[in-house]
Amino acid sequence: MRLRHKLPNFRIAVVGAGAIGLYYGGKLAQFGRNVHFLLRSDYETVRKRGLRLRSKGENVHVPRVRACRSTAEIGPCDLVIVAVKATANRQLPALLAPLLGENTMLLTLQNGLANEEFLADHFGIDRVLGGLCFICVSRTAPGEVKCFDAGHLALGEFGGLPKPRTHDLAWEFKRCGVVCSVVADLTRERWRKLVWNVAFNGLTIAAGGLNLAAIVADDALRLEALALMNETIAIANACGQNLPTALALEHLKRTATMGSFKPSTLVDLEAGRPLELESIWGEPLRRAEAAGVAAPKLAKLYRELLALDRRGKR
Repeated sequence: MRLRHKLPNFRIAVVGAGAIGLYYGGKLAQFGRNVHFLLRSDYETVRKRGLRLRSKGENVHVPRVRACRSTAEIGPCDLVIVAVKATANRQLPALLAPLLGENTMLLTLQNGLANEEFLADHFGIDRVLGGLCFICVSRTAPGEVKCFDAGHLALGEFGGLPKPRTHDLAWEFKRCGVVCSVVADLTRERWRKLVWNVAFNGLTIAAGGLNLAAIVADDALRLEALALMNETIAIANACGQNLPTALALEHLKRTATMGSFKPSTLVDLEAGRPLELESIWGEPLRRAEAAGVAAPKLAKLYRELLALDRRGKR
């Protein structure tokens, strides 16, 4: 599908109204795109007050939002942005079915591994794209998002090299104020991001609810983060991804600029929501075992997070 031929009536659905879904959907809606949001707890507030996107450089109010209570109410779309937590993936086959037309694209912005595979298994590989969100953003109130660092969005095709639609979609995001690029190898870039997520999403929880600034400032935790990142790089490379060993230091340097930001997994824990354990920690650990790569730091962290998650559910 070429977006440039569909723009006047291009329909977009956002499934997952957390920080990521509200931010990227809100940016598209801000610039007049035909965006429909699946909303539940935020529905009444967003219907009355619209969306607010706040950051150091902007305070955006989108007063009129196409808010819907069900995907059946939205109907078939050209693009579906999947921004639910990976813990909700089992609900997606039924949830997304009313949104599918003949050429509907599914763009998952989820963290971790195996999310594209899940969508491809249920809806066909030709529909599936992935997006990597290098951003610090939090939902601060119903219909309100605060962006600490807009970063950038990277798009790729799950089924292979970028297609014309990949570049057209990236161009649409750029036209709506989002720094966006296209990657040639989506799987490799997903591993690149996972290196950061494994270490910093995990340690902020395992260390007792610390923010990123506290992790970076603590010598022992900083070294633990580097060790976790190096293990994850070794797993990725055993799986054929060829990540540079310098990536861990690059991630650490960037993390030092993020201040006291709390990653999404820590926010989930504090809110009593289930953690994305399997997609971020469990899946790379299973791939390490399959490839014969020792990952003792990752295995220990996974066990600790599993215990915390179970305790939170109780």
